[in-house]
Amino acid sequence: MKRFRSSHVLWAFMAVLVIGFYTVDFQSQQASVFSLPDFTSTTNSKTAETPPNNTITELNNAIVDIADKAKSAVVTVTVTQTVEAPQSPFSRFFGDPRQQPEEYKRRGQGSGVIVSEEGYILTNNHVIENASKVEVQLYNDKQYDAEVIGTDPMTDVAVLKIDAKKLDVIKLGNSEKLRVGEMVLAIGSPLQANLAHSVSMGIVSAKGRSIGIIEKGAGYENFIQTDAAINPGNSGGALVNLDGELVGMNTAIASRSGGSDGIGFAVPIDIAKGVMESIIQNGRVVRGYLGIQMDGEVDAPMAKALGLDEAYGIVVGKVPEDGPAAKAGVQPEDIIQTINGDPVRSWNALRTKIGTSSPGTKVKLGIVRDGEKKTITVTLGEQPNDMMAATQQNQSSEPNMEKQLGFKVQDINANIAQELGLESGQNGVVVAQISQGSNAHQQGLRRGHIITEVDRKKVENTQDFNRIMGGLIEEGKDVALLRILNPRNGTSQLMAFELN
Repeated sequence: MKRFRSSHVLWAFMAVLVIGFYTVDFQSQQASVFSLPDFTSTTNSKTAETPPNNTITELNNAIVDIADKAKSAVVTVTVTQTVEAPQSPFSRFFGDPRQQPEEYKRRGQGSGVIVSEEGYILTNNHVIENASKVEVQLYNDKQYDAEVIGTDPMTDVAVLKIDAKKLDVIKLGNSEKLRVGEMVLAIGSPLQANLAHSVSMGIVSAKGRSIGIIEKGAGYENFIQTDAAINPGNSGGALVNLDGELVGMNTAIASRSGGSDGIGFAVPIDIAKGVMESIIQNGRVVRGYLGIQMDGEVDAPMAKALGLDEAYGIVVGKVPEDGPAAKAGVQPEDIIQTINGDPVRSWNALRTKIGTSSPGTKVKLGIVRDGEKKTITVTLGEQPNDMMAATQQNQSSEPNMEKQLGFKVQDINANIAQELGLESGQNGVVVAQISQGSNAHQQGLRRGHIITEVDRKKVENTQDFNRIMGGLIEEGKDVALLRILNPRNGTSQLMAFELN
């Protein structure tokens, strides 16, 4: 059914080409419009000829050439994860200490795209998350171990690197210029490795989609929606326009069946490229910072109450002093309706635009203040570290940190407190998972232990843990000092372990 819909769109478009309303010059990639025939004039039936159908052949050949060149830059990513066998909930924390959780290897598969001759590869964070080993297979079947250069869970982007020569590289396009209705190809390794480099075709169905799947809705989402067939395993693969340029990285599907229902989503290449460059240059993702809080989104009733012509925008709440917005003159109760001329439809759209921009970027905010329209230019600052930590509150520790520490923590909720017999209001984080081979495990840290201090600083929740521990790692510290509460016997002690 999917192929039928895609081919139906293609043949409908081709039919328009054949009857003479449009023609495409594949060398200039420009569409020209013919004049409509004058039906009032007489035509010699003997001289009338059937329009040549070589246009269809040229279009087909052009698509074949694009697919052939693009798919050689698409790779299959195979990951190995070390995971623990599930335990009974009754022995989750207080099982026999002599019976350590069994670990086993689990393999997964996704896709990636080679974007530089130096061997850099773009893929999704969720493809390689928590992987102990990452391997890449090229179009020519050569296999390489891949190094994870960096990841960004907030945009679901990861950067890999392989040590290889003479790689086929895809050209990066401009996703901002991508138009709804434009034809695109999706290339990847759906379902299993022997289906690698599968090509499907469709159109751009929509832009600017936010579906709340990245970091439980706290991430930055600005997806391209397409009806090109995307299936499990396509994640990290290429979304290519008819210029043969990479315009998106296939990431997710919306499906009742678990397969392609014609609703796929891709991270725009403009976002993925910015994340990649920041990771390579800075070793981490550096985000733009505006420095405002929201006091509400503008809907139709609010627009009417505020006397606005358009029912969109956000109302500015607090404006922290010395922030970029405050320095530029943004004030509380201003209504931001546009950014760089584009309507601000939601708070999420605005924070995504800012969070995926680089510090130093100038943005023009179209605001309404006291009924008057103004334009304010703001030079974005760098997002503070504690803002990033705040987005992780009530979530587990960050994946990169988990890999380095060898254990995972989470906030203490009512169920955990009851299971561990903790006092009401116990501060700290609970060790939810720990690898037997980690330094922390060798020093005696176990699942169910409560971490109440890191580096002599009090830990209330995962936000505190991520911020303090992340600071130690960023400073290059070799040892972490933890205060551990053992709920089994109620004892508290200091523990020092080497950072992996």
